[in-house]
Amino acid sequence: MQYVPKYENKIKYIVELIKNIKNISILELGVREGISTKKFLDVCNKNKGNLTSIDIEDCSKVSNDKNWKFIHSSDDNFEKIDDIIPKALDFLFIDSLHEAKHVEKVFYHYYNFLKKEGICIIDDISWLPYSKNQYRDNEFAEHINRATFNKILEIYDQNKSNFNLEFFLQESGYAIITKNNENFLNKSIKIHSREYGLKNLLRKLYRRKPKH
Repeated sequence: MQYVPKYENKIKYIVELIKNIKNISILELGVREGISTKKFLDVCNKNKGNLTSIDIEDCSKVSNDKNWKFIHSSDDNFEKIDDIIPKALDFLFIDSLHEAKHVEKVFYHYYNFLKKEGICIIDDISWLPYSKNQYRDNEFAEHINRATFNKILEIYDQNKSNFNLEFFLQESGYAIITKNNENFLNKSIKIHSREYGLKNLLRKLYRRKPKH
C-alpha cells in the first residue's frame, strides 16, 4: 500500500517554524477548509498575535476567533487589501491560486510588508507527487507546480542577497523564503538552460553509442 501524506502533517512543519515568534503577525493567502487557518490561530493565541486571511470564497465561518480577520477578496486586489492588512508581517503564507504568474505577482507585492528576518512560505512547489504513476498522478498539477518552482528559482537568481531560499519537499512541498534586508526585489529573469544545447545533446548521443 502506497504511503499518502496528510496535509495536517505538512502544516506541522510551519507551526514548528513560527511557534516562538512573540506578537506574531500573519497574512494567509488562501483559506480553503481552514486547516492552516486554525493552526495559525493556535500560534497567535499562544503568542498574543494576529492572523489576517484572504480568500476569493467566503470563508468567514471558519472561525470566530478574536485574533482573526477575514477579507473576502481576490488576493491581488491590492487597492482594497493594503489599507486593511498589518504593515509589518512576521509570516506570509501563499496558498491561493497555484499559477506561476499569480504567485509571482502576490509574492512581489506582499514581500514588501514582511519585516526583516520575516518568513514567507509558498505552498505547492513540488511536482513529484503528481508525476506519472505517483500517488497524486495529475498532469495539469505536475506542470503548474513545476512552473511555480522554476519561477521561484528565477526570482531567487536575481535576489540572492535579498533573501534566503530553502525547499521542503514532503507532499506538494514548500518554498521557504527568509527576508535579509529592506531592499526592493529585483525583477525575475528567465534562466536559460543548456539542457537542450548542442553540446549536451551531442554528449548524450555519444554516451548511447554501443561499445565495440
